[in-house]
Amino acid sequence: MPELILPTAQLRPSWLAARDEWPTGAHQDGTGLRLATDVDLDDPEGFSTWVERLLRQADRSAALGEESVHATHWWIVEGDSYLGAIDLRHYLNAFLLETGGHIGYSVRPSARRRGLATWALATVLPEARRLGLDRVLVTCDDGNAASARTIERNGGVLEDVRGSASGPKRRYWITFAG
Repeated sequence: MPELILPTAQLRPSWLAARDEWPTGAHQDGTGLRLATDVDLDDPEGFSTWVERLLRQADRSAALGEESVHATHWWIVEGDSYLGAIDLRHYLNAFLLETGGHIGYSVRPSARRRGLATWALATVLPEARRLGLDRVLVTCDDGNAASARTIERNGGVLEDVRGSASGPKRRYWITFAG
């Protein structure tokens, strides 16, 4: 049975195995890898530093860089197996409003087609509501039919498709009832 947990250095071996399933340089939405550009994730110390940064990003009292927003990161796991990641950005900056949205997620290639992304998104939506959000923006690449289905299964309503530096993005809003 999958669960969402906060990132932990204890899952480093499984996380590294998952990373190795992705093509070199592939973007992994929701992982917070941009917080690790200056550390070696193969090194236990560098990995721990990255995990600490992921956890600290959720602290709304902490000052962040101009391009960053507060976000909570979770890992999708089964036992001690890392299956993917999802993050919830607490608010949007200009880039996230156009391209990234409130929630990003990815599932390691060997764990796909099991409904994990749909389940993880459904699990995180109540957290967005607890943050005081009335609705969330979730985006995906225009050609990513699996991600579009994930969003639509969770109540996403397509607003539009917009160009971005990485290609056209489908922009969906999920509005919370009542």
